[in-house]
Amino acid sequence: MSSIPPPAEMDPETALQLVKHGATILLLDVPQYTLIGIDTQMFSVGPSFKGIKMIPPGPHFLYYSSSSREGREFSPITGFFVDAGSSEVIVRKWDQREERLVKVSEEEEQRFGEAVRQLEFDRQLGPYNLGQYGEWKRISNHINCTTIKRLEPIGGDISVACEPGISQSTSKSAIEKVLDDQLKASKFAMHVDSSQRRKCYYTEIPHVIKQRGVHGQELTNLNLDKTLLLEKLLKKDFGGSEDLLLGELQFAFVVFLMGQSLEGFLQWKSLVSLFFECTEAPFCTRSQLFTKFIKVIYHQLKFGLEKDHSNDKGRSSTILDESWFSADSFLYHLCKDFFSLVLEAPVVDGDLLTWTRKLKELLENSLDWKFQNNATSDGISFDEDDEFAPVVVD
Repeated sequence: MSSIPPPAEMDPETALQLVKHGATILLLDVPQYTLIGIDTQMFSVGPSFKGIKMIPPGPHFLYYSSSSREGREFSPITGFFVDAGSSEVIVRKWDQREERLVKVSEEEEQRFGEAVRQLEFDRQLGPYNLGQYGEWKRISNHINCTTIKRLEPIGGDISVACEPGISQSTSKSAIEKVLDDQLKASKFAMHVDSSQRRKCYYTEIPHVIKQRGVHGQELTNLNLDKTLLLEKLLKKDFGGSEDLLLGELQFAFVVFLMGQSLEGFLQWKSLVSLFFECTEAPFCTRSQLFTKFIKVIYHQLKFGLEKDHSNDKGRSSTILDESWFSADSFLYHLCKDFFSLVLEAPVVDGDLLTWTRKLKELLENSLDWKFQNNATSDGISFDEDDEFAPVVVD
């Protein structure tokens, strides 16, 4: 087994407790050179690999890419979520014909689970790198078992190769072209018939609001400020749960970034656009929700833009590169307008203001984006103690 980092230094007793109480994912018969990832960690399979141990209980995303015999060509990534319980053993077996991980029978799962608890596979299991667990929690803290059950496709497997109708899209953004080109360039690219296509059950976000009986300026205002649409979706699709909405935002980002799912990217883009196009909700009805949203996207972009992630077999560890984050990108324009809205507001929630400034600073430092407020465009500027600065509400 290769490229699996050891856990942080710990005494044998602590390590044994983690082995006993942490979850285990047993992966049988996985071919050598296959790339296997869990959460923010990715490594290459060696000859004795049998899975991952010491996994903290809770939601995790497992993803993999099968390799050619020489380990030079890789298939499109397939991934699935698990909600691991304490001491749970999750068993998957490699199907050589389909080149994917499949579930085993209930009898086999019980038998292999008992063998894992007796430590029979212990030497062949790589430890979950607990040093990276905090990083995973920051980009998945709103994902729970309800989120997974709501959104995962039939069978659970998520792969760009099985997403219906996406690759045939006529109008593609830069990131869509990157994903589409990767799929076409792969020697593993295959025709997937309609019976094998599986899509996630994402919430439908209308790009243009149309409402019966509403015309003219009133309809224009509904499309300029998406606050009413946000409230409608929260009530109708999320039962009023803000965390469920943020969970879908994180779910889509994880399957996009780790699973290279184009469908995940499109949903993430739709949800981000929905939030940033609200002009009333951040100040009047949903200040706390918007503070949580800015925290979520801050940690997503911070992780996605980091340059020091491990990079196995020359495979790009992140798709979020500067070519996508140009000053012409949708995200730049949305952020520019939102930053102006918050930073120039006469009254604003203190936490929302703090996190908005942090996000602005992250994008300026990481991407060299320039955001100029209207308040400074005429040479006028203020600091927090200035009488013209926004009133901060704690």
